[in-house]
Amino acid sequence: MVPHLTTALTGPLLELERRFLAASPQIEHWLRGQWQEHTPPFYSSCDLRNSGFKLAPVDTNLFPGGFNNLNPAFLPLCVHAAMSAIEKICPDARNLLLIPENHTRNLFYLQNVAQIAAILKQTGLNVRIGSLLPDIVQPTPVELPNGQTLLLEPLVRSQYRLGLDGFDPCAILLNNDLSAGIPEILENLHEQFVLPPLHAGWAVRRKSNHFAAYDQVANDFAREIGIDPWRINPAFSVCRSVNFHERQGEECLAANVAAVLDMVREKYREYEIDEKPYVVVKADAGTYGMGVMTVRDADEVIALNRKQRNKMSVVKEGLEVSEVLIQEGVHSFETLNDAVAEPVIYMIDRYVVGGFYRVHTGRGKDENLNAPGMHFEPLAFETGCNLPDYRCGNPDSPPNRFYAYGVVGRLACLAAAVELERSAPESALALVE
Repeated sequence: MVPHLTTALTGPLLELERRFLAASPQIEHWLRGQWQEHTPPFYSSCDLRNSGFKLAPVDTNLFPGGFNNLNPAFLPLCVHAAMSAIEKICPDARNLLLIPENHTRNLFYLQNVAQIAAILKQTGLNVRIGSLLPDIVQPTPVELPNGQTLLLEPLVRSQYRLGLDGFDPCAILLNNDLSAGIPEILENLHEQFVLPPLHAGWAVRRKSNHFAAYDQVANDFAREIGIDPWRINPAFSVCRSVNFHERQGEECLAANVAAVLDMVREKYREYEIDEKPYVVVKADAGTYGMGVMTVRDADEVIALNRKQRNKMSVVKEGLEVSEVLIQEGVHSFETLNDAVAEPVIYMIDRYVVGGFYRVHTGRGKDENLNAPGMHFEPLAFETGCNLPDYRCGNPDSPPNRFYAYGVVGRLACLAAAVELERSAPESALALVE
């Protein structure tokens, strides 16, 4: 069953969804043209926030870790999308090496790895899992909560190729976001495709680059269907050379927070929105909801206490925070049993393959739900976000709401494609020359 969610500001939301539904042939044609010009990442997920008056992405993950949370009915969608992605890259592929994150104690994450492997096996690939952990020196089975067993194997590197003992893959799929840096074992591989590319990892990637690309995508899309791009696009700014421990960069932070808040207040006045604007300050690199805080006034970033500064100064893998994104906060008016909810959209290649709701019982409508130690309940979507129901006449029906989610999720995926093109090493060399 579709989870029953409540959206407070139904009027403006329905108007935006109606616009998407009415323009769906135009939208699909426009997106099809975009995918002829840009190559989508192998897979991605997108966190959306739905405020009723605004539906926008707030984060895009290029190493998604929740495939186990998708509705099992969407497995055929996942398999067909993965088949399309593999055929583009390595049509004759037989062997694929999957490299996961290093946290072997997180069994729910490993269920995600097992699900990715299951999807890929059904495309006709031999899939084995190689671990970057130095203590995996022999094939190591891990028992999962759902009764499955995952076999982690030690990587074997030759001069130019990476594989396992007796296993030489055509392609290497990373489900590791490289927060700790790019391991030497992954560099300088010849005639092996690494997916996503190494520069998609957090050692290189920056959220500000992603949202700069999304700016362009959102503006082009909004012009195409005749809407204000702000309704699908969170304003943002960025501060470099920040050191929370030494209080370095506070003036830059306060000025940028004030500038984004002023812009949002102006938009709220334009649309007669009776809500208090806020921004989310987050590390420009990194994931897992670390290095994130909600700010409602510029003065708050000047008066951070030691605990707050410690929280903001380090993210996953102990990475020091020196650059931060200041992003317009998008209220979430979707709730489940009085708990705030936000949709997460999953894609393989350019295809939406489903999604789920992240629900947090301890957070407010203007707070980050992806928080360390969170309690959340994944609620699988009943529909795949790609088939609107034109006949029902009710834009608030689940297929139509999820279609709107799927459109914005695909825009974020397109922005990721543009972002990766811009940040590719070849592009950097061309700029230097």
